[in-house]
Amino acid sequence: MLRATMSPIGDLDALAPRWLALQAQADASFFQSWTWTGCLARERFSDPVLLSVRDGDAELGLALFNRRRHWAGDEALFLGETGDPGWDSVFIEHNGPLLARGHAAAVTAAIWAVLGNGRRLVLSGVPAARPDMPGLLPVTRAVRTAPYADLAALPAAKDAYLATLSANTRHQLRRSARRYGQAGPLAITRAMTVTEGLAFLDALADLHQATWTRRGRPGAFAVPEFRRFHRELVASGLPRGEIDLLRVTAGDKPLGYLYNFRFGGTISAYQSGFDYAAADAQHKPGLTCHHLAIELYRSEGMRRYDFLAGEDRYKTSLGQAAETLHWVELLPRGSARGLLHGLRARFTPR
Repeated sequence: MLRATMSPIGDLDALAPRWLALQAQADASFFQSWTWTGCLARERFSDPVLLSVRDGDAELGLALFNRRRHWAGDEALFLGETGDPGWDSVFIEHNGPLLARGHAAAVTAAIWAVLGNGRRLVLSGVPAARPDMPGLLPVTRAVRTAPYADLAALPAAKDAYLATLSANTRHQLRRSARRYGQAGPLAITRAMTVTEGLAFLDALADLHQATWTRRGRPGAFAVPEFRRFHRELVASGLPRGEIDLLRVTAGDKPLGYLYNFRFGGTISAYQSGFDYAAADAQHKPGLTCHHLAIELYRSEGMRRYDFLAGEDRYKTSLGQAAETLHWVELLPRGSARGLLHGLRARFTPR
């Protein structure tokens, strides 16, 4: 019989072996792995709460929340997040409780039964639609598609991936490769040590920031917590083979860097930095870098290249399919937030 319990957890380091043991039995994303979840956890989670589902001695489900209390008495639980905008700038996706393979439906039902007790729940980047729980008002904050390339479905032929793309995308890729080839052969290099990985990350951040500041936007690396989190993530995840930092060059000149997660046969293309300043309309550094990375991962037997959430043109051009991710809040119907949202919904024109 399943038994679900939820309680504060003081020693997050002691949670690691339990999480890793269940992770080995789960179909998890990188964002549900201990590498991501445990990264700077003691700093990020100010009031951590652990939900565990057991069948006897067997642990079948784990979910880590951070609890935050509003001055008016509102209590919120953030799944895999902190509720602090700085720390949550790291942007979790493919989020959800960690569930033992073969037990997902029953364990999920046990989790929602415990959670449906009057707390506000914040669920970011979850793949399933919002749960239906009595007493809680579901509010969808955002719905985003996450395009991906299904590498496992491709035949072994050399140009099998290119053949899945539109004629226009193939033309842009080939023209861009020719243009960059004038400066020297295109090559892709993987950072092999933490020191090299951090150097690649710094170079990526410089290009990323230059692109976004030219557009009048601050850029992801302007947030101190974002930069600190990812330097720590590289330091812990690269030696485990779960972090890839790639540099693409034409001759001896870098045209871009990719920061990817590598987990369970899936590559998650998390962040990038491209040299747009040196590119004209025929140079496509983003398309070129991602294409070379996809071909590299195909040769290594990876199954999926996930562009993550967003409808940027390069994602839809290079992706073959997409998943839908949801950013949802569940509000107690009798709470101030729930009543306010209900009033707004009632009087908002449709």
